[in-house]
Amino acid sequence: MLHDLVSNLLLWVESLGAWGIMLGLMIEVIPSEIVLAFGGYLVAQGKVSFLGAVIFGTIGGVIAQIFVYWIGRYGGRPFLEKFGKYILINKKQIDMSEAWFEKYGTGVIFTARFIPVVRHAISVPAGIAKMPLGKFTFLTTLAVIPWSILFVYLGYTLGDQWEHVEEKAGAYITPILIVAVLLMAVFFLYKWRQSKRVQG
Repeated sequence: MLHDLVSNLLLWVESLGAWGIMLGLMIEVIPSEIVLAFGGYLVAQGKVSFLGAVIFGTIGGVIAQIFVYWIGRYGGRPFLEKFGKYILINKKQIDMSEAWFEKYGTGVIFTARFIPVVRHAISVPAGIAKMPLGKFTFLTTLAVIPWSILFVYLGYTLGDQWEHVEEKAGAYITPILIVAVLLMAVFFLYKWRQSKRVQG
């Protein structure tokens, strides 16, 4: 039944082209990696342009996270623990994302996008903490762009084998994560130096 649901949703995505990729990511019924890889497959089929798939994938991915952010801000943790399963968020993900957010602060919104367990749920503590929406959107967009490019590219290169994208993604995600961590370290260093200047 679940397989049929996913298949029907992907057919719907295909019928709408780039708009389908965006909407498929916004409704969060299927993991973003799958939707983006399928988008790459559509690129390989000549049904969508690579740039269109990435742009619409980025827009859809960011809007989806803003939606989770608003749920966290106005619904809080109890609401998400009860209904989070409908947008692929469980209690373990919420626990870990909250721990990361409390330890590393707002800068983790970017880096955590590349960590499997907390990637999707990191928007929850951002909303609960009432992180400025502009900053949240900016950091989320910075992370979603390379994520979209990567999975659209993998889906494109895999072609008919796009469903095996998760097997191929690991080799690419690790170096991206390393770069993300380095960028976060630079961000924290900058913030630390700024605070020192204010104190001085």
